[in-house]
Amino acid sequence: MSVRTLTANEARLLLRDPGNAFFALAFPAVLLVLVGLLLPGMREPIQVPGLTHLRTIDVYVPVVLCTAVATVAVSTFPTVFGTYRERGVLRRLAATPLPASRLLVAELAVSLGALVVAVGLALGLAGVVLGIAAPAQPAVAVLAFALTVAHMGALGCVLAAVVRSAANANAFGMMLYFPLLFVAGVWLPGPLMPATLREVASFLPLGAGAQALQEAWFGSGLPARQLVVMVVWTAVLGPLAARLFRWT
Repeated sequence: MSVRTLTANEARLLLRDPGNAFFALAFPAVLLVLVGLLLPGMREPIQVPGLTHLRTIDVYVPVVLCTAVATVAVSTFPTVFGTYRERGVLRRLAATPLPASRLLVAELAVSLGALVVAVGLALGLAGVVLGIAAPAQPAVAVLAFALTVAHMGALGCVLAAVVRSAANANAFGMMLYFPLLFVAGVWLPGPLMPATLREVASFLPLGAGAQALQEAWFGSGLPARQLVVMVVWTAVLGPLAARLFRWT
């Protein structure tokens, strides 16, 4: 079976699950628009020196992009492998000539496609409904987002390598999901974080990605430390996932 056929099959399976499809594709856009429209003060200027040219909702855009990545990386992606392992699909594949790499590539392709759709929807709706501006440094934004996807994808692969069932994947995924969102700034966006918390978050998965995207969106410098941190996390977690992977 070719990678293209496997990818098409995995995409159909994702779309047949309304819950996973919603959270993977639409949740970031819905979250951003609802937060911008319904929460008081979100479209008012930030009353912090140096940030008064921004609205509160503006600083949430990088955070929501990170939320999209985290949702796919530690929820959708590992759950698929947990389900396959629980049902014996991976064990049966291990007994066939089909290389494990093909299934992994197919699932990664579906996850990346879901991310592209989710980010496109979020930015498109935010631009139309909330007047969100494009990043000040587009090239840095693309690099920061790519590295965010890479290191969070590697973390998702570690989970996918070891979870034994869908329930197991959901449990471990949620244990990581909310702390990751916290350091990314869902409850307190990066520019508004206390300095110590922001410093710690810059070394953590997703926290580094959120800060790099914030600098790309609103700053003028290169977030070198955060970019290096994401490269290191990718280099550590990728090989770890390969070492831990099991069929059963």
